[in-house]
Amino acid sequence: MGLILSEDQLILRDMAKSFCDDKSPIDRMRRLRDTQDETGFSRELWKEMGELGWTGILFPEALGGADMGYGELGVVLAECGRVLAPEPFLSTVLLGGNAILLGGNEPLQKELLPDVCNGDRILCLAFQERGRFAPHAIETSATRDGDSFRIRGEKQFVLDGHMADQIVVVARTAGSTGERDGLTLLVVDAEANGVSIQRTEMIDGRNAARITFDDVAIDAARVLGEIDGGAEILDPVFDRATIGLCAEMVGCFEEAFERTLEYLKTREQFGVKIGTFQGLRHRAAQMFGELEFARSVVRDAQSSIDDGRNDVAACASGAKARCSDVANLIGGEAIQMHGGIGMTDEEEIGLFFKRLKAAEFTLGDAIYHRNRYDSLRGY
Repeated sequence: MGLILSEDQLILRDMAKSFCDDKSPIDRMRRLRDTQDETGFSRELWKEMGELGWTGILFPEALGGADMGYGELGVVLAECGRVLAPEPFLSTVLLGGNAILLGGNEPLQKELLPDVCNGDRILCLAFQERGRFAPHAIETSATRDGDSFRIRGEKQFVLDGHMADQIVVVARTAGSTGERDGLTLLVVDAEANGVSIQRTEMIDGRNAARITFDDVAIDAARVLGEIDGGAEILDPVFDRATIGLCAEMVGCFEEAFERTLEYLKTREQFGVKIGTFQGLRHRAAQMFGELEFARSVVRDAQSSIDDGRNDVAACASGAKARCSDVANLIGGEAIQMHGGIGMTDEEEIGLFFKRLKAAEFTLGDAIYHRNRYDSLRGY
């Protein structure tokens, strides 16, 4: 897969852009936030996305999917990023859905993934227990009880956890906190006895939850992959989800930059357009250059998965480190160039700043991924 969109991908992009502009304008996200909508997104719109085949892009045809790739999903995610659509691609497709797909539990795949593909099922991945991304810092325990497990612990920052039908839980079955070995992934019904879900508010309008597991009984048949070997599934899931998140961030970059450029062309000070000021033109040129670089890095990361390369992990961390830096640059510059109105909730550019700031730290910030990239490259 090259760095230029194919003809089919261009058609998909145009279709996704038309759909998102028509069905999900920015003021929809604002309305969901201001009315404190109990869902936080539209189940009806999610169902329409499923009917278009978007929610099943990554999954095999045998499970109801389109059996396409991350290049195609990235096109859709970028257009969703442009309108700040809050629909649960990251939680349901890239995290929960990928965990079940890569986990290799065929009965669970057949039970759950067809409904993900058609937009009828919401999944989430409950892993984070600390304020910062630390994928192996797991204290939640799953202890053997005959033919089942008992889960005890608490998770935070569970994306779309308040609406999930099933929760993929990362629990420790052996070893100590921080160790990669000893993790196990289990699929828990959200309505199971002992599961307590509290919705939390996020700065960017996205949905999350704090979930407590109080002696929750789970049959061993709902384990994904090998017991104690969950990291073998979890690590590639995070890589793929990170690359998908980066694609969405690129869409946010594009829209924030274009809005800022338009503002520079129309806003006047001292009787002249501020876009004629040399200092602002230089800063806009830097934004453009960094945006193009980020887009290319993300496209290469998508290609690493679709082409079956062995450097997916390094590409994921390289893309997220770059996109986190660019999020900080474009988000901040967009606000500053809009001046005082950019700080108000009335001006939509602030909504992009908040989404980019949240995305910057989701699934690891620039420091985390730069360190990981270095270690993967042997430094």
